[in-house]
Amino acid sequence: MRELFRSAAAPRRLSSLGRRARDLDAMVLKTRVTELLKIEHPIIQGGMHHVGYATLAAAVSNAGGLGTVTALTQRTPELLRDEIRACKALLKPGKPFAVNFTLLPSLAPPDYGAYAQVIVDEGVPVVETAGRNPGKWIAFFKKHGVTVVHKCVAIKHALTAQRLGADCISMDGFECAGHPGEDDVGNLVLLAKARTALTIPYVASGGVGTGEQLAACLALGADGVNMGTRFMAVSTGSLIAIIFLCRAGPDGRTPGAMNQCASFLALNKGLARRRARAAARPDGD
Repeated sequence: MRELFRSAAAPRRLSSLGRRARDLDAMVLKTRVTELLKIEHPIIQGGMHHVGYATLAAAVSNAGGLGTVTALTQRTPELLRDEIRACKALLKPGKPFAVNFTLLPSLAPPDYGAYAQVIVDEGVPVVETAGRNPGKWIAFFKKHGVTVVHKCVAIKHALTAQRLGADCISMDGFECAGHPGEDDVGNLVLLAKARTALTIPYVASGGVGTGEQLAACLALGADGVNMGTRFMAVSTGSLIAIIFLCRAGPDGRTPGAMNQCASFLALNKGLARRRARAAARPDGD
């Protein structure tokens, strides 16, 4: 975190006159997001499934950003309660953290109400909502004094979330991992448009991993960044993170997960057919 921030705020040392480099505390960027979320640096750790555990979230928050525990990574609301308490036990005094609360379409949806109640009961200060229409849940969390950041892939969705009472928007360009939408619109377009369309703070999500990219997002009007893949590199306890990073190409590219689904399903169908044919043979081979 320190290296990333220094490259954005102080890319050069102060001349050769023997003066020391400027202290990090003197380089802190103040934005609407740092004030809203009560953090030192305008950097949010994205809510990543099977990556956003207590250890990573606490480390990011202790470094001055906003760490995020992912609610649905925990199979039950009570397991989420345990993870939240584990995160709080690792935090330095006064450091905030967030919980990602993703609303997924499902034939058998989780008990969102129970997960939301645990978040409120445990005094989580910030919730990142994502997925389907968040209106009901924005109202619920706001009623209990929780700050709400909502993830959006389009300006029209951001305007709706703003109208519904969200405190901050995470604008997810097509560069973003997870669910970047179907419009294929990058952050150069989304961030510039959000600057003229929104009145509440917003952060850039997608394609950010260096201080220079943070500075670029701020120049486009964003109040901070929501960063995921860069943090996966330090989440060594997560098998999902290790697999994702190992799949990256030599130039750092990673394949779009949904683009791979058809091939993945075809592979499994082919495997199933081969096993069925093998089972039907007299020798079983």
